[in-house]
Amino acid sequence: MLQMQFDEQQLQKMINDAVDKAIERHALKDQLPPALTRREFMDLMQIGETKCAELFNREDFPVIREFGRPRVPTKLLLDWIYDNTEWVKAHANPQAKFSVI
Repeated sequence: MLQMQFDEQQLQKMINDAVDKAIERHALKDQLPPALTRREFMDLMQIGETKCAELFNREDFPVIREFGRPRVPTKLLLDWIYDNTEWVKAHANPQAKFSVI
């Protein structure tokens, strides 16, 4: 017979950490506008003009130019970040579809 012992404090810490991360993710989503201006995007990502221009010109980057000035849809940006995270590419099931929001 297999017996397992749980460290209740460690288990509670793991649960609390997971809940905190989920709350942070959803809080960020609720604080951001539906579409970011170029400046808002640069401030959020803490990048400069050069990196911003590079990203805005990538074919796979979610940018809308139909508003006169480029806008980045927040949900698509968070999905794009998740899809382009190197750890995910290396470790996730390629058949699975994940969503940040």
